[in-house]
Amino acid sequence: MRLSLKTWIILLGLGIIAVYFLSDLIFNNSQYLETIHLERKTKNREFKGRNSPLTEPERPSFDSLDYFAPNPEYKFLADLEVYENPETYPMQMTGGEPEQYFKFGKATFELEGKPYSLTLFKKVKEEGQPKLFVPFTDKTNGFETYGGGRFIDLPMPGTNAAGIEIDFNKAYNPFCAYNSEYNCPVPPQENRLQIKIPVGEKTFHK
Repeated sequence: MRLSLKTWIILLGLGIIAVYFLSDLIFNNSQYLETIHLERKTKNREFKGRNSPLTEPERPSFDSLDYFAPNPEYKFLADLEVYENPETYPMQMTGGEPEQYFKFGKATFELEGKPYSLTLFKKVKEEGQPKLFVPFTDKTNGFETYGGGRFIDLPMPGTNAAGIEIDFNKAYNPFCAYNSEYNCPVPPQENRLQIKIPVGEKTFHK
């Protein structure tokens, strides 16, 4: 069957559009992965400096933290519910004495076809730029990742925002993972995910 000139033009146009979107996706993913690698290199440099959580004898021999390979599928927009009257929550700390946080809201999302949620916290007495704090555990803890859980920091959402970006590739260990002298938040029960999150920072090996 011979196709008309009009049909060929339509097919050519659709092909051009498909190539455009595919190349744009590849370019964006490449930029994203480059950003993740750059952030990790910067953190490695910081861990060799004087403000590192590592003990002083460990710093000269430190080379790099260990990470899962970045996976853009674990970066997504979650539904956001901001609590109108945030309650104060005493976050349990490894040192015993709790620290006060506000329960700012809840992020709801899907992974592997199942719904999950995380409570978003904001420190009551916070210095510097305000941000949201998300301590969590998942089924990699105690195996590929630190047994005490990991953290994510999120920028404050805009007014009336209905969603918030969560990127598990940026999940990091508490300082307690490197040095037992630190006092770290313990992820609350409501943020204990019953799924593996195989991205972000892995267990620290001395």
